[in-house]
Amino acid sequence: MVPRERIEQTERQILSPRATLAAESKGRAVPETPCDFRTDFQRDRDRVLHCKAFRRLRHKTQVFLSPEGDHYRTRLTHTLEVSQIARTVARALRLNEDLTEAVALAHDLGHTPFGHAGERALNRCVEGGFRHYEQSVRVINCLEKEGEGLNVTWEVQNGVLCHTTGEQAATLEGRIVRVADHIAYINHDIDDALRAGVFSEKDIPADINEVLGDNRARRFTVLISSLVENSEEDICMDAQVQSAFDRLHTFMFERLYYNPIAKNEEKKVDDFIHRLFTYFLEHPEKLPKECLAVAETDGVQRAVCDYIAGMTDTFALELYENIFIPKSWQVK
Repeated sequence: MVPRERIEQTERQILSPRATLAAESKGRAVPETPCDFRTDFQRDRDRVLHCKAFRRLRHKTQVFLSPEGDHYRTRLTHTLEVSQIARTVARALRLNEDLTEAVALAHDLGHTPFGHAGERALNRCVEGGFRHYEQSVRVINCLEKEGEGLNVTWEVQNGVLCHTTGEQAATLEGRIVRVADHIAYINHDIDDALRAGVFSEKDIPADINEVLGDNRARRFTVLISSLVENSEEDICMDAQVQSAFDRLHTFMFERLYYNPIAKNEEKKVDDFIHRLFTYFLEHPEKLPKECLAVAETDGVQRAVCDYIAGMTDTFALELYENIFIPKSWQVK
């Protein structure tokens, strides 16, 4: 028996009957010879972890555009925090931790530069709109490995596609990631807002703090405990905790996500993205070769969308400057 088979056997013995077993995966679009050492979900996790799109998350905005300070979250640190929360819940519920981790690490691979401001801007440029969760699946299937894709399992793709709103993931592991994403971003955005002086801890309504706790550690404990204690049939919190968490979400929209001071620079993102998008539509020959290949099969607009969505904040700024900002004439 090879190590993978021992792991699969252990899963059958110790995981919940509700768990998604690696040995019973619906498989990959392109069948592959199984790995001797890793289950299919472990291979998926490793493929995501080592792909270029994952590394680029380090230089993509989470909430604050180009904040001055080393401790503000990026899209990468957000992803790692989602993974940690999701794995904790999956382990406590005896669900498949490897599948949960693979979905969590992949869920934002398709996110634009400049956070949700970039996503909204690109959504206005592209016919049919742009949604980062769909782009994440496109990255996984079509864009990584020079167009070959990562060929991950159906369960991982489904979890990534369903990690925001709308239809729930088919697996409980995928549903955990959706909730973990919300828990992570609300709490770390509070942390970043406190660091930036946007509001103080005492500004959070008392009725919310009474239920969830008045600091990050207590909120995490209450939210995760409620998930573990109440997720018998589905992934959910008890009504009191869920209601307080919903009110906290509303508070964050009012005080941070729509805050004119904290989000002032985002006003510039729309024109920024639109100008880049229009430029490459009019000059497709300027696209990199991998995007030119996409243009031949899926059209120029799709290629331009893929190119811009894949940019980091820093790359997009440098590219914009090279294209649109005049440079002083150097006398030699």
